Amino acid sequence: MKQISSLLSLTFLLIIFSCSTEPTLDTVKNVAEFEERLKTVRPGDSIVLANGIWSDSELLFEAKGTADKPITLTVEEKGKVIFEGASNLRIAGEHLIVKGLVFKNGYTPTTEVISFKKDNETLAYNSRLTECVIDGFTNPERHEPDTWVALYGKNNRVDHNHLVGKTNRGVTMIVRLNSEESQENHHRIDHNYFGPRSTLGSNGGETLRIGTSHYSRTNSYTVVEVNYFDRCNGELETVSNKSCSNTYKNNVFYECKGTLTLRHGNRNIVDSNALIGNGVPNTGGLRVINGQQTVTNNYAFGLTGIRFSGALVVMNGIFNSPINRYDQVKDAIIKNNTFIDSDHIQLGAGADEERNAPPDNSVMADNIFYNENKDDVFTAYTNISGIKFENNLISPNIQPIAKEGFRPLQLSFVKNEQGFMVPADTTLNVGAKISPSIATKENTGVSWYSKDDGKATLSSGKTIKVKAGLNSLVDAVKKSSPGDILELGDEVYSSTKTIAIKHPLTFRGVGEGKSKLLFEKKSLFEINNGGSLKLENLIFDGKNSPDRTGNSVITTSKYSMNKNYKLFVENCDFVDLDVNHSYDAIRVYKNTFADTISITNSRFKNITGNIMALDAETDDIGIYNAEYVIMKNNSFSDVGGAALRLYRGGKDESTFGPFLEMEHNVFDNVGQDKRNRYDATVSLYGVQKIAIKNNIFKDSKAVNMHLVVGEPIVNVKNNALSNTPKLTVTGDQKYTVENQWELAPKFSDSIYYTLSADSPLRGKATDGSDLGLIKK
Repeated sequence: MKQISSLLSLTFLLIIFSCSTEPTLDTVKNVAEFEERLKTVRPGDSIVLANGIWSDSELLFEAKGTADKPITLTVEEKGKVIFEGASNLRIAGEHLIVKGLVFKNGYTPTTEVISFKKDNETLAYNSRLTECVIDGFTNPERHEPDTWVALYGKNNRVDHNHLVGKTNRGVTMIVRLNSEESQENHHRIDHNYFGPRSTLGSNGGETLRIGTSHYSRTNSYTVVEVNYFDRCNGELETVSNKSCSNTYKNNVFYECKGTLTLRHGNRNIVDSNALIGNGVPNTGGLRVINGQQTVTNNYAFGLTGIRFSGALVVMNGIFNSPINRYDQVKDAIIKNNTFIDSDHIQLGAGADEERNAPPDNSVMADNIFYNENKDDVFTAYTNISGIKFENNLISPNIQPIAKEGFRPLQLSFVKNEQGFMVPADTTLNVGAKISPSIATKENTGVSWYSKDDGKATLSSGKTIKVKAGLNSLVDAVKKSSPGDILELGDEVYSSTKTIAIKHPLTFRGVGEGKSKLLFEKKSLFEINNGGSLKLENLIFDGKNSPDRTGNSVITTSKYSMNKNYKLFVENCDFVDLDVNHSYDAIRVYKNTFADTISITNSRFKNITGNIMALDAETDDIGIYNAEYVIMKNNSFSDVGGAALRLYRGGKDESTFGPFLEMEHNVFDNVGQDKRNRYDATVSLYGVQKIAIKNNIFKDSKAVNMHLVVGEPIVNVKNNALSNTPKLTVTGDQKYTVENQWELAPKFSDSIYYTLSADSPLRGKATDGSDLGLIKK
C-alpha cells in the first residue's frame, strides 16, 4: 500500500513538473502587466500584447531564451496593436523574437524607437525583429535626430519589416560597432521594405548605415540582402557603409535619389543589386571609396545623378587619410555590371587639393555601359591610369574613357520575367545576370500593411467653386480635403484672417480676368506642416495690409515643419506690397523645407522687400530651405530688395541641392533700396546647380554668386544688362559665364519684353518694332 501511495505521489509530482515546464502564451493589456509577466517568463514562452492603442508605452523586453526555445513578444492580431505617443522598445538578452508591433502617431522619447540593447552593458544576442511596422513615427522637430532601429550585440536578424515616412534627421536603421561586443557582429538585415523618405535638406538623412567613421576600419560582417528601398531620398547616401567586410546582395533601389556608398571601410561586397532610376532627377548608383571593394553583377537603369550621385562613382582619396576622411581606392574589382540609360560614370570624383590620391591597382572589366542618348557618359577628374579596363561593352555612340578595354556593340533590349530591360542576346559574356532571388515590393516588408502611401497631391481632389465674400476663402479651406481645387471668379476676395494651408490645395482664378485677393493680416497664406500650395491666375494686392514688420503674401509656419512642402505660382500678379520697407512676396522660416518653389509667367510690381529670401538656415552646416527653385518668364519691377536670396552654408557634401533655374525673366529696377542687405538682385551662396539664362537686368543690382562644396554646376548664359553691374563670383570653384550682353543705350529706356519659354529672349520698342535678341 505504501508503494502504491509513493508511486501515486511521484506520478502527481511528475504531472505538476511537466505542466510547469510547458511553454505558456499569455495576453497582457498594458505595460504593468507586461512587466509582471516578464518576471516569470521562461524559454519557449510567448507574451502576447492585446489589441488596442498602447499610448506612451516604453517596453523593455529583457529575457534569456535558447536556440531551441526562443522567447517571443508578439501581438493578439497583426496590425491591431499600435504604439502611439512617446513609445519605444528595448530588446536585451538572448534568443528573443519580437513580432507584429506597429509604431505610428508619435515619436520616441529617447534617441531610438527600437533598440537591441537595454544599456551600454546589456545588449541583445541571437535575437530577431520581424514583421514590425514603423510608419511616420517622427519627431516634430525637423533637425532633432533619432534612429528608428538600432542594432547592437551579435548575430541579430531584422527581417520582413516595414519602415516608411521618416522626416526628421537621423538614420532610419543603424548597425552600431561602438564596443567590442557589437563588432564582428554577423547581423542579417533582409526582406525589409524601406518606404519613401523625403529629402531632408541636410546631412543625417541616410536610410541605412553600418558603422561610423570612428570604427570604420573594424569588421562588421553584416549581410544586407533582399531589401527593397523605395524612393529613399533623404540625402546623398541612401546606404552609408562605414565598416569592413559587409555584403550587400539582391537589394533593389527604386527611384532613390542617393547612392549605395562605400563611405568608409574595406573588403566590402556589393553584388547582384538593382538600381532603378527611370530617369527621375538625381537618382544615384554605386559610390566606391577605400580598399579591396568588390562590385559585381549589379544592374542599373535610368540613373541621372551626377558628381557624387552618379551611376558609378569611383572617388579620389587621400594619401594616409585620417579615419574620418577618404581612404584611397585600392584593389577595387568592378566587374560584370550593367548600366543602361544611365548618364554619368564618374572616375576620380572629388579630386581636389586634399583628395589627391587617384584610384590604384583596380580593374573595371566585363561591364556594359549602354546609353544611346548620351555620348559623354564617362568623366575622369584625375589621372585614372590606376584603373585597368578590360572587355567593357559600350553603345557605339559613347566615347570611351581609355584607348583600350572598350568595345562598341549595337544591342537590342527586351523585358525579362522580372520586368527589367536586358540585352536580347543571352549569349553575351559581359554585364549582370539578374538573380531570381532579388527583392521585390511584394516579397519584402509585411503582407498585412499597405505599401500605398495614399497621400493626396496638388490638384488631385474635387473642384469647389467659391463665391466672393468676406473670409469666404477661409471658410472654404476649412471644409476642403487634401488635393482640392478652389475656383475663384472674376471678383474681389477679402480676408481678415490668415488662411492656414494644412494639406495640398490649389487656388485657381477662372474668370475672364483675374481674381483679386485683398487681406488685412500680416500674411494671407501660411503653409503649415503637411501643406502645399498652388496659385493660378490671381492678383495679390497689398493695399489693405497692416503696417507690420515681416509682412508677406505667403509664409511658412514659424515652427519646425518635418514634412516638405511645394509651392507653385503660375500667372499671378503681386502688386503694391509697400505699406512698409520690409514687405516680401514669400517668406520662409528656419526648420522648413520646400521640395519645389516654382514661379512662372507672373508679374511683381512695387514691392519694398524681397520676392523671396530662402536663407533662414544660417548655421553653416549644410542645411538649406529649398531643393528646387524655378523662376521662368516673370517680370520684376520696382522691387526694393532682392528677387532671390538662396543660401546653403557649410561644406558638407551629403546633399543634392539647392538647384536654381532662372530663365526668361526681366528684372527692372530691382535691389536698389539702401536697406537691401544682400546688395544684389540675385544673391546665391552654396547653390549646387545654377542655370541663369536669357534674362534681362535693367537698372538693377548685380547677380552675386559664392561657390562652395564639391563641384557646383554653373550655367550662366545669354543675359542682357542695362545699367547693371556684371555678375560677380567668389569662392574657389570653377565656373563659366557666357554672353553677358550690354543692352544698347538707345533701347534702355523704351523697351518692353516678350517672354517665351521656348524661344530666346526678345525685346520690342514701344512703337512695336521687334528688336530681336537683345544684345549689343
